[in-house]
Order: sequence, then C-alpha cells, then structure tokens
Amino acid sequence: HSAEAADRVNKVVPSAGDVRMLMMQHEKMFDAVDLDPYGTPSTLLDGAVQTVADGGLLLVTATDMAVLCGNNGEVCWTKYGAYPHRAKYCHEQAVRILLGSIDAAAGKYKRHIVPVMSVSVDFYIRCFVRVYTSAQQAKLAPTKVSYVYQCVGCDTFECQPVGKAVTKGNSTKFQAGSGPVVPRECPNCGWHYNMGGPFWTEPIHDMEWVDAIKKQVEENKAMYPGYDKIHALLTTVSEELVDVPLHYDIHSMSHCLRVTPPPMALFRSAVINAGYRVSPAHCNPLAVKTDAPAKVLWDILRCWVKEHPVKPIQEKTPGVVILSKEPELVANWTRVHGAFTKAQREGVTRFPSNPEENWGPKMRAGRPVPGGGLEKQGMTKKQRTEASK
Repeated sequence: HSAEAADRVNKVVPSAGDVRMLMMQHEKMFDAVDLDPYGTPSTLLDGAVQTVADGGLLLVTATDMAVLCGNNGEVCWTKYGAYPHRAKYCHEQAVRILLGSIDAAAGKYKRHIVPVMSVSVDFYIRCFVRVYTSAQQAKLAPTKVSYVYQCVGCDTFECQPVGKAVTKGNSTKFQAGSGPVVPRECPNCGWHYNMGGPFWTEPIHDMEWVDAIKKQVEENKAMYPGYDKIHALLTTVSEELVDVPLHYDIHSMSHCLRVTPPPMALFRSAVINAGYRVSPAHCNPLAVKTDAPAKVLWDILRCWVKEHPVKPIQEKTPGVVILSKEPELVANWTRVHGAFTKAQREGVTRFPSNPEENWGPKMRAGRPVPGGGLEKQGMTKKQRTEASK
C-alpha cells in the first residue's frame, strides 16, 4: 500500500465485541450508523439512537416481515411495542411500526427522529432517519403515532392519534388524543373494528432529500449497476402523498363487492373530481393513497357497480351491505391529468420485474437443511420441495 492508502486503512478500527456495548460506549460519536441484521433490529435500537451524532444518519433494516405484517402479532408487540393488522397495507404498516419503535427508543434520551426516506423493497424494509437531540421535540412523540382501527368486514380504516399538543399563547400542553374516531360498528358494512398500533403516522419521506438523491443518481448513472431498480424505487417514492398514512388496495375493495375493479386511472380521476388528492404508493402497484374518507371511495365503487352490475348474493356479506346503500356522491369518471403520475406520462419504469425466477430470500448462512445435503443450502422453499420429489 502507498503511504496515503495505509493512512486511510489505519483509520478503520474493527471490533469483534458486542455491538450494543460498543454503541453505548461511544455516545453521539458516529455521523452514520447502519444496522442490517438478519431478522429484527429491535435489540440494537437503544444503542443506535445513542451513538449517532446530533443530526447524524441512522439506517435500519428489518427482514422479519412475517412479524411486522401481522402473522405473529404478539411477537411484534414484544419486539416493537406495536400490534399489527393483517391488511393490504401491511408493508407500509411494517415501515411505520419500525419508525415508531426507533422514535420511542430515541425519546428515552431526549432525542427524536426525522425520516428522510423509508421503504419496503423486495423482502425487507429499510429506514433512513436523522437523529436530533431536543427535549421539547421528544415530548411530541405521542402526537406522531396513532392507533389504527381496521374494519374486519371491509377495507375501511381510521387513525386515532395517541396524543395531542394544545397551544395557548406561549404555553403548550400535552394531552391524550381525543376519541374514539370510530363508532362501535363500521358505518360502511356494519362489521366491528380491530384496533392495532401504535404506528408512526407522520411523513416517512423528506421529498427534498428524495429528489436530491434521485437527481444525483440520474447524473451518475454509470456508477450504479442496479440503476434501473434504484431509479424505479426513488421514482415511486417521489410520487407519494407524504401526509397520508397507509393506503387502500383497489383490487381488495372490488373483491369485497365481487365486482371487476375499475381501471386505476379512472378510479383516481373519480377521486380527484370529488375534490380529493390521490397518489400511488411505492410498496404496492395497486395502492390508492388518498386523503378522501373511506365513505367517498365506497360511493365511487357503488357508482361503478351501477354501471357494471354484479350477480345478486343471498347471504349477508360486507359487500352486500355496502351495495344496499345508495351513494351520496355521484362519481365523475372524466379522466384528468393528475390521475397519471409524471413517471407514467414519461414512460418511466416504476415496478421492475424480478431479475430471476423464484426470486426471494435464501436460507440463513451456515444453516443446514434437515435430511438434505449441502447442495440444498441456499435454495428457496419451493425449490427444495421440487427437488425432494
């Protein structure tokens, strides 16, 4: 090595100790900390929020998606302090659970987080947050998270903030959130609600930061072997409504009514013509992220069913109850410019295909397959099943 290279190498200090102890021993020392464990990062968050410098960048990855998406709600509660729903927005929910957990860990040390970008991609979630020290901002933590009431019959959901800040003059008081935000039974289908959370309901992206990174990537395309995938992700993130937590799935709502779903552009146009905002979501190509209440969305679909009748059903289902009510809003299907995103108008890829068949996470390194040879390591479950036939 040259003297310059040797000098750079000498600045790297490896450690084989417990990373949790290492982080706690170096308070506010590192400008960037990246947590990328196999599984949950929950046991590392307490040390991570202490070791990041003020204004530093904390990057956190979680791969325990089954837990975060609601398959094991009690495990999610013990690891992240939130109870998940099994819903179509589960991947965005996973991101918001992790952000809430990071902020809760930071609050113990009078610190708070500001997300710059948080995404669900492939089979994991990845959060990029700035960490700051401020006792005043740390007190706002309950206002940034909400319980979510999810109807068990249809896709309707409502957010209930955990806390609120009331300002009078120069005085700010922190109080419990007002509620409940929902009646005992869903006003759309009549079924009951399940309550989950608390989830982070503040913005999960800083659009100025996202746009700056996207521009940098576009200007240095040759430096990124995975340019297409990175650019597609940044494009979809840049199109989202940042102040709207969670989203609806147009196919899931149509399935509830047992009707063929309307074209996405047509449905978005009807929402915009009703006076509301709408956008896609980076984690689901069928997502509808909107500030319109659920009642408006169901009214639009009721109007769609009137034009595209469905077969009558004798049994009482959520869809039958919803369709038994006349729409108060008459859908305007006139296509509008805003129903198509800028990326769609310019033909930019937003959801690229997987690079190969059976694309997905492989087995943990060094973990042998019971009854199988070494040749079966690294195979997907589907591949192992086919190989054993």
